[in-house]
Amino acid sequence: MAESAAEAPRTSPDEPWPVRVVSQKISAWIARLGWVWVDGQVAQVSRRPGAGLVFLTLRDPSAEMSLSVTCYRDTFESCDPPLREGSRVVVHAKPEFYAGRGSLSLRADELRHVGLGELLARLERLKKVLAAEGLFAPERKRRPPFLPRTVGLVTGRASAAERDVQENAAARWPAVRFAVRNVPVQGPTAVPQILDALAELDANPEVDVIVLARGGGSVEDLLPFSDEALCRAVFGCRTPVLSAIGHETDTPLVDYVADVRCSTPTDAGKRVVPDLAEERRVIEQHRYRLDRAVTHLLDGERRWLSAVRSRPVLARPELLLSGRRDEVDGLRDRARRVLAHRIEAAGSDLRHTVARLRSLSPLTTMQRGYAVVQRAADGAVLRDPADVAPGAALRVRLAGGELAATAGDPAEPPPA
Repeated sequence: MAESAAEAPRTSPDEPWPVRVVSQKISAWIARLGWVWVDGQVAQVSRRPGAGLVFLTLRDPSAEMSLSVTCYRDTFESCDPPLREGSRVVVHAKPEFYAGRGSLSLRADELRHVGLGELLARLERLKKVLAAEGLFAPERKRRPPFLPRTVGLVTGRASAAERDVQENAAARWPAVRFAVRNVPVQGPTAVPQILDALAELDANPEVDVIVLARGGGSVEDLLPFSDEALCRAVFGCRTPVLSAIGHETDTPLVDYVADVRCSTPTDAGKRVVPDLAEERRVIEQHRYRLDRAVTHLLDGERRWLSAVRSRPVLARPELLLSGRRDEVDGLRDRARRVLAHRIEAAGSDLRHTVARLRSLSPLTTMQRGYAVVQRAADGAVLRDPADVAPGAALRVRLAGGELAATAGDPAEPPPA
């Protein structure tokens, strides 16, 4: 009924509401939220002398958000140890909307320090969640470059961690270049500014590796480096990240997400760049080994060349020609003898053949007084008197020539 009475009558759904009506409705809706527990970090404490109220600014550790908290002095002073800026607290409060200023605040009746055991339990639960999502997987970790062009460094301003990283890196590699981003490394504003610096360096193409460095401290001091948003930002970086937070025994969650965990900022300065003296020693050692290998190879080739040159074929090449000449002369003589022998044998065979032919020749027989009688008509040799008719013309071949004759009657005796 109070709201209905306070609300001005509206003649149309599109008619705007007065500011006071909107503020009253918001205040009424927030009032229905009741009491809540709020976790945050004390960013500012305002205590006025003689005032019964204490005003606090409570900031979210992972985001640029804050709320005003009002409590009585007795409530504030009941905390042990006393609250200070940067303390992590849990507040039991009721949200209140002040319609006159249009502001939201919390009215607290109890403030509690977040105990170390509770903090460690929260970190352990967050660690299990991130591990289950694969943020700690060794296979996704990248190897930093051997010699980065520029080293991105996120650390506190003028801190011992910054000095340790830069001095140790410069002692190993004097030409190393740094892109330093100084940010708060504890307190309510640490995480947002670290995230901004990390994103800026990761977007810089000249930065080949990023180092997160901070000196030692309590678990509460190192809480920003166990923040879930920071762990996920490191996991999403395209640039390899080295974590150098606290001492060897300090293990914030970002150590598990980073590509390389360094025990201290001093260790990070030694691991981010190579040692110039060591690299020179390695180069000299390899150069010495290379010289020995080349010298050994040349000595072996020289010995092989000397052995080749000492062989007779190269030392006295004319001996090879002389030997071949003797072989050619011997083969020539042998060929000549074989050819002469074959010619002589062929001549002997020819003489024997000629002798046999001559002994079988009809001419030789005719020289002993024999003759060959042929018919003059067809030249056929007569072997029987019956082969020719009386009166037929004959040819008589003698050793000294031919005679013409006529065949007579076989019954008649030959003329005297």
